[in-house]
Amino acid sequence: MYAYKCETCGELHHPRHFVCRKCGSTGFTEEVLDGEATVLTWTKTYNLPEGYMQPYLCFAIVKFDNGVVVSGQINEENPFIGQRVKAKVGLVKEGVGRDYYGFIFQPAV
Repeated sequence: MYAYKCETCGELHHPRHFVCRKCGSTGFTEEVLDGEATVLTWTKTYNLPEGYMQPYLCFAIVKFDNGVVVSGQINEENPFIGQRVKAKVGLVKEGVGRDYYGFIFQPAV
């Protein structure tokens, strides 16, 4: 997964924008988005779409140390606001003929 850095002003965006929200430029470079982040908020979802075999999934909105805010699944039974987590990209749902990947957060050790 990537953040997109404006080539003119250096503002980081995720997901990719067509126009920089700070300066209006249209040039971006990819920057790998990984490492540790802080949980801003989280929720458990119990009404899952067909194909999921768990009773619920936990999702979190986290802020990376570089300021980029993203959402993804969190592999933690009871996460808490302010918790440090490590981000990785992984399989979030197996599909028929197509798998889906996204951010998965795990407690930072």
